[in-house]
Amino acid sequence: QVRLVQSGGGSAQSGGSLRLSCAPDDRVTRYSMGWFRQALGKEREGVASIDSDGWTRYGDSVKGRFTISQDNAHTLYLQMNSLKPDDTATYYCAADLRRMSSLWGPGDWPNSWGLGTQVTVSS
Repeated sequence: QVRLVQSGGGSAQSGGSLRLSCAPDDRVTRYSMGWFRQALGKEREGVASIDSDGWTRYGDSVKGRFTISQDNAHTLYLQMNSLKPDDTATYYCAADLRRMSSLWGPGDWPNSWGLGTQVTVSS
């Protein structure tokens, strides 16, 4: 497992933007990484992921609004634009040596998780 340090998030108005960051403490291994979220009373869901070969996957509800990226130091980002109240949730960064695009549940999830960061979008 790898330790993941999340930053960013917070509050925004509907239509606004926020950015999340996630830094792995292992800067050598190329992990597949992703973002997941869980709203109150709802199940955890995949938001966006990027495999170690660069292949990306997005949830249907965020396509065209959110962008996942990764820099050369393996820090993961999630740029969230055109935010909606339905985007309100706790967002978790995840990492795994397996392809993250295949770990969106319900039976199989990533091995390593960040502590989560709250995103609140008001109308």
